[in-house]
Amino acid sequence: MNSTRPLRADARRNYERLLAEAHTAFAESGVDASLEEIARRAGVGIGTLYRHFPTREALLVALLGERFDAQARTAEELLEDRDPLAALRTFARSLLDAATTFRGLADATADALDDETSDLHAACAGMRAAVARLVARAQESGQLRADLKPDEVLLMVHAAGWAGEHAGDPDRLLDLVFTGLRSR
Repeated sequence: MNSTRPLRADARRNYERLLAEAHTAFAESGVDASLEEIARRAGVGIGTLYRHFPTREALLVALLGERFDAQARTAEELLEDRDPLAALRTFARSLLDAATTFRGLADATADALDDETSDLHAACAGMRAAVARLVARAQESGQLRADLKPDEVLLMVHAAGWAGEHAGDPDRLLDLVFTGLRSR
């Protein structure tokens, strides 16, 4: 939502209907689903959709922001795991599941990693920081390549998700990635 003021009851209903219809449309057609169709299904005009969500990314963040926060909490909890590489791998599998919620989401979130002006980039800040700690811990243990950057891990997970959408098994691809990430 754009405003810090509480929404009127009708505006709140519109907001909730838009989120519900966006979830349905993204599940059916991927993140490139028609925003006009989402508005139509929600029973509002496209202007109402844009008042609540000025960009497609803003709509995605509203839909997935809680999931991104949960991913950050998962990463933080995994810092307690005795095996740092297993913890990073567990997180990566969890992230892969999240990144493939909607067709095209892995691609959209991977694009946002380098775009500091992106709504998705900002929404993932907590998760990115937690991943950096997981990577550092696995590197300090000697299990993970020392030259690996945290954002590279995120990109590889999203790449496995993207590839899995188009051809292949994303879990297998992730296993192959982690085999290559081990320190020598």
